Amino acid sequence: MNILLTGGCGYVGSYLTQELLKDKHNVTVFDTQWFGNSLQSHINLTNIKGDVRNIDAIPIEGKDVVIHLANIANDPAVELNPTLSWEVNVLSAQQLAYKCVRLGVKHFIYASSGSVYGVKTEPDVTEDLSLVPISVYNKTKMVAERVLLSYQDNMQVHCIRPATVCGLSPRMRLDVSVNMLTFQAVKNKKITVFGGDQTRPNIHIKDMARVYQHFIANPTLQSGCYNAGFENITILDIAKKISEKIECEILISESNDPRSYRQNSQKLLNTGFEQKYFVNDAIEEIIEALNSDSLKENDQCYTVKWMKNLKL
Repeated sequence: MNILLTGGCGYVGSYLTQELLKDKHNVTVFDTQWFGNSLQSHINLTNIKGDVRNIDAIPIEGKDVVIHLANIANDPAVELNPTLSWEVNVLSAQQLAYKCVRLGVKHFIYASSGSVYGVKTEPDVTEDLSLVPISVYNKTKMVAERVLLSYQDNMQVHCIRPATVCGLSPRMRLDVSVNMLTFQAVKNKKITVFGGDQTRPNIHIKDMARVYQHFIANPTLQSGCYNAGFENITILDIAKKISEKIECEILISESNDPRSYRQNSQKLLNTGFEQKYFVNDAIEEIIEALNSDSLKENDQCYTVKWMKNLKL
């Protein structure tokens, strides 16, 4: 297939690009490369540096599938420049989808967020529950979903709501819970947990890529939103999992963020998808990479810190 992948140099995108190339797809990556470009040259890869706000620069014609990952990610990064975030996360998504319809693209896959539900007390947060976004980032994702689904009569539209992703990637992030706490344990022999009782859903980056591959392979699945998260565990329990694999001290501090997020991904599982990778796998992989010095920390591993440097 001919696939357009926006955000293909990002944390999930750079790993997903590798997997799509292994599947023998022709992949066109379109990315600002704000966080660098770790993609290796490949005969079936076209790597374009560009901004999704410039819709005319995006090569859509002739593509079978568009996977739209490009966005300003996470609450703190969005708060740096809310206007930029609305332009990238919502307006650009609408313009991209509209142009896809005009040029005959049949399948559009969108990376939303599991945080669109807001704070829920239900133990099983399914796609049927109301969306009560509580941050600008959450709101941009919810609005983008609504806009994109308005095109489902013209093409298949699958909005994926990922949990917090963990694990190794060519463009590594050390500001997401599992990765961050594991890094602290290896580097400092201490883990600082703020609060600890907050529950977070998690998904290994290998399974995250497999979710997108699953929808590419099954384009006729019903249009709509699908949760993608499998392990609802507290931050403190993540720290304990890490401490079982590497000797470290767990320090608990007060937190002003009591929010808990949960996900039930049975709808996705009912389509035939199976989870293969777990938080424990991510912890072990990161520890090994750090100990072997194949994973190195730099400012680009931290989204907000790096965006401040870019002065966007």
